[in-house]
Formats: sequence, structure tokens, C-alpha cells
Amino acid sequence: MALSHALTWLVVLVATAGVIIRPWRLPEAVWAVSGAVLLVVAGLLPWRNALQAVGRGTDVYLFLTGMMLLSEVARREGLFDWLAAFAVRRSGGSARRLFLLIYAVGTVVTAFLSNDATAVVMTPAVFAAAKRAQANPLPYLFVCAFIANAASFLLPISNPANLVLYGNHMPPLGLWLGHFLLPSVLSIGATLGALLVIERRHLSGSVDAEVEQPELSRGGLAAAIGIGVTAIVLLAASAADVQLGLPTALAGGATAIFVLWRKREAPWETLQGISWLVLPLVAGLFVLVEGLRHTGVLTLLANRMHAEAQHAAQATAWGAGIVIALVCNIMNNLPAGLIASSTVTTAHLPRTVTDALLVGVDLGPNLSITGSLATILWLTAIRREGEDVTFAAFLARGAIVMPPALLLALAGLLAR
Repeated sequence: MALSHALTWLVVLVATAGVIIRPWRLPEAVWAVSGAVLLVVAGLLPWRNALQAVGRGTDVYLFLTGMMLLSEVARREGLFDWLAAFAVRRSGGSARRLFLLIYAVGTVVTAFLSNDATAVVMTPAVFAAAKRAQANPLPYLFVCAFIANAASFLLPISNPANLVLYGNHMPPLGLWLGHFLLPSVLSIGATLGALLVIERRHLSGSVDAEVEQPELSRGGLAAAIGIGVTAIVLLAASAADVQLGLPTALAGGATAIFVLWRKREAPWETLQGISWLVLPLVAGLFVLVEGLRHTGVLTLLANRMHAEAQHAAQATAWGAGIVIALVCNIMNNLPAGLIASSTVTTAHLPRTVTDALLVGVDLGPNLSITGSLATILWLTAIRREGEDVTFAAFLARGAIVMPPALLLALAGLLAR
């Protein structure tokens, strides 16, 4: 038994390392799925348990599918180009003003459409805006990556990881805001301050604001309406305590079908433009976490946290938030959120500890490029535009951005 548990840990660690490092530049999904398959083939995880783990991700798959459909339709119909020209013209030629405008929009998109939407939907628009302004796109692209996590606990719908952590026990919207509004404001403000310091050299100059505003096509307008309707649907679903995956998939699918029907266009090119490998990546991560659960280590962790919380809830909350934030950068925040969710359910932890875990799961990934699914989606999006960011380059910024935001957010959360 001890040998099988050790082998399970080895497989999970190697697969997770593959997702983070991407040896031979193989896609992240290859490593996650390979690790999941190896657990089953080697007899370390019963295949029924693996299938159940894959099934638990259904809501996340549907949510991501809807967002990716919206993004691809919007991109193909020129909505991003139109938004880019609008933002550049509004900047008045100031690099700093363009940066702040993008940051504000990113905060709103993350809050009402989720951090994955910021990564998938907003990143191409920001890249187009920087190119139109004849500016280095990377400082503005980093906004999309960091605000996607910094604002991801402003609302319950702001991050699929929130759904994973709380499951069927999502707090009502009013209670959520009472707990997380101040920490979110502190997180968003601290992240902005750090980014302004890091990118001050790039933001001290001017950009070319004299760009032509293209006409928004009917398809682009339909995509914009679809995105707006999706935001309203997600808020309504959250208020009604309904899982968000299916409404998002239906809204994204309906938008894509309407636009394609109006143009009398087959869907194949649109479907080919979507990064479908994200879905098996998520499924593989769910199975890897199930492998850890099968070893019994999560039960031991839950018992330890329960004992610590009984003794000192406040100190446990601080420790849990910081530790889970760091763990997210070792194994991605989705499996870390699944582990935290299992621990919360088993240990019946106080609400303060659960809230601190949420802040850590959402904000911790701003340290490294593979810390969250949203950042992986962001990396995929910028690669499509011909840009790339190394692990070291992101870490150099994340080491400055994440710690103060995390500590301030936890302080605001636990000061009540």
C-alpha cells in the first residue's frame, strides 16, 4: 500500500512538473492527460474513480467552452479590432492612460465574466490595441494576466475556482460582497501599484492615438451583445445558486450559431480556431487530484487543519491562505482548489479559514505563469499573436506583484 501511494505521488508530481515546465514544448494537456492515464493503467487509481473525477469537471468544461466560443466569434467578426481602436483613441496618446484604461476594463471583465474571459476574450483586443498604438504589447498584455487573478474574488462568478472551492455551498451575493469587497479592492489596488512601478519605463512615453476607427460589423455587434447577455445570465445564475457552466455554454453557442447563420457560414473554421486542448488539460488535473485523494493524504490534511482551526482560527486562516497561494504555483490553482474544497468539506472548517483559502487559490497564481488556468489560457492567447513569455520573465514580475496583494487581501479579509 505504501509503495502504491508513493508511486501515485511520483506520477502526480511528474505530470504537474510537465504542465509547468512543458519539456520539448509539448502542450500542457499532454502531461496532465498522460499522468491521469498512467494512474489508471498502473492500477494506482480505479478507472471508475477516474471517470467520476472527469465528470466532476463538467461545469468547468461547459463554462470554458462557452467563453472560447464567444472569444473566437468576436475575434473573427472584428470586435477586438474595433475595441482596440476605441481604446487607443481614448488614450489621448498617453501610454499610462492606455494602461490604466486597459486595467479598468480588465477589472470589469474579470468581475462580471470571469478571469478566464479576461484571458480568452480580452487578451486579443489588448494585443490589437498595442499594435495599433505602435507600442510594445507586453506591458499591456501583462495587465490581462495579473488583473485576471487580482479581481477574481470580487464576485462568485469571477473565477471558476470559486465554484470548485465552494461547490454547492456558494454564499449569497450580499454575504459574498460583505466578505470579499474590501479584500478585492486592496488586491486590485496593490496589483495596479506594483505594475505601474514595474512598467514605469514603458509607460512614461506616448503612443500613436491617431488611428482609424473601423466600422463594427453586424457580426461584431452580435458578438458584443452576446458577451453582454452572457454577463447578465451569469449574474442571474449566480444569484439563483445555479451552476454557471451550462448557461455560459448555451450563451456562447447561441451567439456563435446566430452569427454563423446570418453569414450562411459553416462552423468548421470557427471551431478550428478554439484551443480545445484546454478541456483535456482540466480533465487530467481533476484525475490527478483524485489520485491524491485515493492515497488518503487529503483526509490526513483535513484532520490536521480541523485541529489547528479549533485551536487558533485566525492564525490557521493566515497560514492556509499563504500556503495554498504558494501551492497553486507548484500544481496549478485548479487542482489546489479541488484539494482545498475536499479539505473544507471533510474538516468542516470555520468560514474565515475557507475564505482565506479562496483568496490564496485566486490570488496566489499571480506569482508564476502556470499558477492558474486563466494564466495558461492567457499564454495560449499571446502565443497565437506571435508573443511569448518565459517562466522566469513572468516570475520576475510575479514576485513583486503577488506578495503585497496577497498579504493586503488577507489582512482586509481577517480584519473583520
